[in-house]
Amino acid sequence: MPCELILVLDAQSPREVAPVLRQLQGTVRWAKLGLEMFTACGPDAVREIADLGFSVFLDLKLHDIPNTVAKAVESASRLPVGMLTLHTGGGREMMEWAVKAQRQHAPDLLLLGVTVLTSMSAPALAATGVAGTPEEQVVRLGRLAADAGLRGLVCSPLEIAPLRAVLPAEVKLVTPGIRPRDARADDQTRVMTPAEAVRAGSNYLVVGRPIFKAPDPVAAARAILAEVGA
Repeated sequence: MPCELILVLDAQSPREVAPVLRQLQGTVRWAKLGLEMFTACGPDAVREIADLGFSVFLDLKLHDIPNTVAKAVESASRLPVGMLTLHTGGGREMMEWAVKAQRQHAPDLLLLGVTVLTSMSAPALAATGVAGTPEEQVVRLGRLAADAGLRGLVCSPLEIAPLRAVLPAEVKLVTPGIRPRDARADDQTRVMTPAEAVRAGSNYLVVGRPIFKAPDPVAAARAILAEVGA
């Protein structure tokens, strides 16, 4: 399957992004709904985005005790979502409980483990007590997640190749920190162009501002898809 594009919805309400989403219907399949919109609007936001014809990537980065995360996965399974994130830093037991809930309640849901946030530099990571480099921590957490049964990971594009070297080929890699060559990096510190990420082995490219802030969002999305041959 060719690499797919995931559109980031950086807004508090589906109404704020609906005009652009209507333009992108048929061009982009996936829309990523994160904490900002979910906190403001709740599960109704998921349903509204799904009703616009998009597959929903619910990016909540769950991180709690195993039972709580498993129950949250069960709750999310009642919503029209195709992807859901949790923090791999929650540990193997937490991830195993989440995987068990996913398999029981939503067999088709792709549960994704978040490794190291793309906003985290090596000094920022060290300040949290992690002595290794971001790459070393991503690989460590990625292996742990795969061993716990997760079928997908979120990582910066710079860690795609190291993960591909140690993980089963069927593990999907979702990569934020994607910026077309002429776009600003904004708050991302570990970035790559779409073509570079796909060559490294990414399955899904997560892009927001370079599309939403473009004068022609559809043209911007199509340019990215053309760059990666999708």
